[in-house]
Amino acid sequence: MAHIIVFGNEKGGSGKSTTCMHTATALARSGARVGALDLDLRQRTFTRYLENRGAYGAKHGVALPTPSVTGLPKVDREGLGPTENPFDKSLSLAVAELEKTCDFIVIDCPGSHTRLSQVAHSLADTLVTPLNDSFVDFDLLAKIDPDSGRILGPSVYSEMVWHARQLRAKAGLKPVDWIVLRNRLGAQEMHNKRKMGQALTDLSKRIGFRVAPGFTERVIFRELFPRGMTLLDLKDIGVANLNLSNVAARQEVRDLLKSLNLPSVELAF
Repeated sequence: MAHIIVFGNEKGGSGKSTTCMHTATALARSGARVGALDLDLRQRTFTRYLENRGAYGAKHGVALPTPSVTGLPKVDREGLGPTENPFDKSLSLAVAELEKTCDFIVIDCPGSHTRLSQVAHSLADTLVTPLNDSFVDFDLLAKIDPDSGRILGPSVYSEMVWHARQLRAKAGLKPVDWIVLRNRLGAQEMHNKRKMGQALTDLSKRIGFRVAPGFTERVIFRELFPRGMTLLDLKDIGVANLNLSNVAARQEVRDLLKSLNLPSVELAF
């Protein structure tokens, strides 16, 4: 069976689709067969990223390792059983089709709570939650006392992940490996940054996730989207001499893939 990697966060603007795209293409570059699913049916950022990649490669005659993207099939509601949900069925069919040919399936969830996102979380072997390094985004995971900083309890997204874990346990599936990425870190060490780090460490022990460094805020990530490129493709598009910022950003991608601890992956970049 394919290893399913789900990127989820119910708040937008965390760099989720960018992180998802870099992970999927890094796996493809390493020789893995990668399938891609975009569950954000409105914005379709991950899909657009992959479409841009295909268009750029075709226009410039560049062969780039690329995940195989598929859409959700339409489901005949009249053919559903009394307890079946059309969203569940559609996602199940898409995953089953990709599993025939893929080693990994990378799923990008919308920045909101939807039925599709909820089901995808229950399918995840690896769950990646990119999080802006801010207590505004931390509130998605847990409620804290504003005076003492003490964690009062899990918040809405953590409760949803807990429910997904329960469903996996009932189905006899292995526990999900949940990783929270500290995305868009500032370049300088600040008081808020230290407090965020301590809060995430404390919460990780309480509700069971790993903390990993994500991507620093860099202009290059936004510039690559129109061409569908990632930091691992720069030499393929004629960027022979990388500046120090690009080298550092590419190392962040390497560190991200290593932190995922994915099975049977030998990084080729």
